[in-house]
Amino acid sequence: MPVLNRAERSRAGVIFVALLLAICATSAVAREFRAADTQTEDYPTVQALRYMGALISERTGGRHQIKVFHSRQLGEEKETIAQTRAGAIDLNRTNVALIGNFVPAMNVLAMPFLFRSIEHMQKVLDGPIGKEILGSFEPYGFVGLAFYDSGARSIYNNVRPVRSLADLKGLRIRVQQSELMSQMIRALGAEPVELPYGQVLTGLSTHLIDGAENNWPSFVTTDHYKHAAYYTLTEHTMSPEVLVISLKAWQSLSAEDQTIFREAAARSSLYMREKWRDLEEQSQRKADAAGITVIKTIDRKPFEDAMAPIYAKAAQDPAAAALIERIRKVE
Repeated sequence: MPVLNRAERSRAGVIFVALLLAICATSAVAREFRAADTQTEDYPTVQALRYMGALISERTGGRHQIKVFHSRQLGEEKETIAQTRAGAIDLNRTNVALIGNFVPAMNVLAMPFLFRSIEHMQKVLDGPIGKEILGSFEPYGFVGLAFYDSGARSIYNNVRPVRSLADLKGLRIRVQQSELMSQMIRALGAEPVELPYGQVLTGLSTHLIDGAENNWPSFVTTDHYKHAAYYTLTEHTMSPEVLVISLKAWQSLSAEDQTIFREAAARSSLYMREKWRDLEEQSQRKADAAGITVIKTIDRKPFEDAMAPIYAKAAQDPAAAALIERIRKVE
């Protein structure tokens, strides 16, 4: 057996320690990230999260994995946002209206009648404004990774067709657990009922509520359309979904891995848009086949005018007022 001199032993020791540190470092950062989504397994946001996970696994050689918990397995959105903020959940796909309870800029994106069209919204979110907003999450315990589309939200109910503000009077309409959404429905003359997403179907079937407001896929995939025969294209909000990672999970990643996560999230956003367009079309066809009365043409001006108090309140915050103005100027 060869005998090593002191210099050779020293070099061998350095190499051994370096290899040991590398192995330890790799094992320390390798992990499975838990992602929460309240939607069903085949919903575009859930598919997008899985697509993102596949990209990350590929780029990290299997070192990092994402396990997606769909269908409210980790709780309703209000609960999962709090858990993500605390670091108990790593990634979360949520609507901006709910996370707006923590991140002020999100309330601006949820403002009614802010975006002129889906194309306008995408241009805002894909540009400098969207990047700035995603960069504003860290002080609140999150890191913004990407926006997902959520279409336009409209009002549906099981009492009567809504063609004017007068038709909304007295209707009990479910809204997200968000003060802004309650203010909006109240301003339209209806009575807001804040309910978790998973309780809406029961609320409709037991007549606890008369209706709700949501996009085409959510209206159909949850079977709400079976208990609400009237769908009015108010398209009052076009608030997107947002994908966040907890600050705790983010800080556990190396700079290289953070870049991988950001790039995978951005690609998953484009992937989700394609899936979303297909599902919107399928949902509309299914609603039509079920005999849903769709009120496509309304005078939107009275609906928009009713939002004046909400915008006046938002204008009291200089940062919110400036962001609203910037969004409106995007062509």
